[in-house]
Amino acid sequence: QVQVVESGGGLVQAGESLRLSCTASGLNFGIYAMGWFRQAPGKEREGVSCISLNSGRTLYADSVKGRFTISRDNAKNTLYLQMNRLKPEDTATYYCATATCLATIHPLPSFGRSWGQGTQVTVSS
Repeated sequence: QVQVVESGGGLVQAGESLRLSCTASGLNFGIYAMGWFRQAPGKEREGVSCISLNSGRTLYADSVKGRFTISRDNAKNTLYLQMNRLKPEDTATYYCATATCLATIHPLPSFGRSWGQGTQVTVSS
């Protein structure tokens, strides 16, 4: 049974930083590309960033490019998202999932309903 647990969110002011973590269990973490996704109230879930299984390739949404950095530690089954220069429009619940990471960022269909609770990021202006 796949389980992911996101953490590290919080309430910050614009311009500040947060580091999100996602720890996965029940899957062979090292053979999957992984991604971060976010969903703001009233909006659809969007892909934020993804990283290939060996960290050789990363993709970022245009809205976060240059501010966010994704990384992973396969030995710890953990995915990270360093978020710098946060903006109010970054306010959302952030989730991690196995992902496609070629030209676009999408959760793998096989991830199914394994979504975690997410971690809330709130950025005040």
